Amino acid sequence: MSNIDQAITKEMLVHYTELSLRKKDIEQQLEDLKKVFNDYFDTNVGHQLKAEMTIGDYKLQRQIRTIEKFTQEKTITRLEELNLMDLIQKKPDEKKIKSALNLGLLKEDDLADCRTVQTTQAIVVKKLK
Repeated sequence: MSNIDQAITKEMLVHYTELSLRKKDIEQQLEDLKKVFNDYFDTNVGHQLKAEMTIGDYKLQRQIRTIEKFTQEKTITRLEELNLMDLIQKKPDEKKIKSALNLGLLKEDDLADCRTVQTTQAIVVKKLK
């Protein structure tokens, strides 16, 4: 019998509901633990800094990921002022802007106040061998 031929039963719906509730509870517990880990690293290592520690045969790591973007309206206005229309599509073309920066056609200072930087923290727990 394939999955398509299988009838949906009340037991399946009950089981699904129970799993869904457990999933929400587990996700909340994971978020609570991540907060404890991040608070610990913030206090003992520094805010938004990469860190790791080993306890027994477990390693706890905090990775910091940084995302940098150009704010759309301000960047377009600035590129228009600099008469660099080739760098504009409907939104700033990040690849072309970075190429123009690398080639020296554009200075870092020209777009300094157009950038936004976003950092995220990621917690990784690994069982060591």
